[in-house]
Amino acid sequence: MAEEKENKEQEEKEEKSGGNKLLLIVIIILLLLLLVIGGLVAYFLLSNNSDDTQAPEQKQEKVIKKKKVSDMAEVGPIYPLDQFIVNLVSNNADRYLKCKISFELDSPDLQQEIDKKLPAIRDIIINILSSKTVEEIQTAKGKEKLKEEIRRKVNEILTTGEIKHVYFTEFVIQ
Repeated sequence: MAEEKENKEQEEKEEKSGGNKLLLIVIIILLLLLLVIGGLVAYFLLSNNSDDTQAPEQKQEKVIKKKKVSDMAEVGPIYPLDQFIVNLVSNNADRYLKCKISFELDSPDLQQEIDKKLPAIRDIIINILSSKTVEEIQTAKGKEKLKEEIRRKVNEILTTGEIKHVYFTEFVIQ
């Protein structure tokens, strides 16, 4: 009988330790499964978030960037202008802008019209440049706005074609 009690106690201990090992294995498997599922969910949420849930403006910007890259492959005739040096609007100190500008034309025929109207075009550009502050043209966004304003104003006086792009080939603020 004493031997039977010892055998029963030993079997109970083995069952408890076996049960503990089984419980530990199940917990580890569940944790690994949760980690894998969590990783997959995070991956899908982040990958879908960048493409599907973007605002239409952001999708349009991507399309515009692709168009810009393809536009650069088809650059039209370039018309370089002489250097411009203008005073910038400033409250406390004399500030200067020195820049060189080149126009991308939509057709070679436009070069002759620009040659004829060059004094008026230079006057327009000087007026635009000298009306700006350092803060307005210091950033990349400010330079883009300045290019667009120059393009728009110069195109207003052209009749045989238009300027597609304005390029700053030199831009120094002092």
